[in-house]
Amino acid sequence: MSNTAQPSLGKFLALLMIGCGFIAIGIMFLMLSDETANASASTVDFSTVPSEVNYPAPDLSLTDLDGKPVSLVDYRGQVVLVNLWATWCPPCREEMPTLVEFYKKYRSLGFVLIAIDQGETAELVKPFVTEFALPFPVWLDMESLAGREFNTMNLPSSYVIDRDGQVRLMWIGGISRKNLEAYVPKIITE
Repeated sequence: MSNTAQPSLGKFLALLMIGCGFIAIGIMFLMLSDETANASASTVDFSTVPSEVNYPAPDLSLTDLDGKPVSLVDYRGQVVLVNLWATWCPPCREEMPTLVEFYKKYRSLGFVLIAIDQGETAELVKPFVTEFALPFPVWLDMESLAGREFNTMNLPSSYVIDRDGQVRLMWIGGISRKNLEAYVPKIITE
């Protein structure tokens, strides 16, 4: 009886070791494929592509950081990118340096960017403006009126308004430099 138990125990241990080897090889392949996927994902642009739209810009009136009244109507004749954001929003923070660079490049061509903070006070927004050295107008929207007027509650959201006051592009989500350059200059130079 003990003679038959020995060979089956040996076979069991051999099969167990082979199985563990296959599991280890599988784990190694998964780890390698995951590293490859992460390497290729970091080179892919995951920012959103805008939707082309065509509707009148809302008559939006809010206040700037100093409490002065401001209105989109005052920017008629310029191409305006309205960016809805908040200081607590990670994609908003991520896209802000790109928006600053793009604004600096095109502002001399009649392009303006208006950053409209959704639901926060000037005391919360001013340190953000300083941190990112925002050179464009920053408006406050304590009631999230802009989100309602543009029919979104997603942050960030951006809208490009042409010189005639028509909303032409709409982004829901973060914007990359590549996508800004691919879509907005055509509207600026029309």
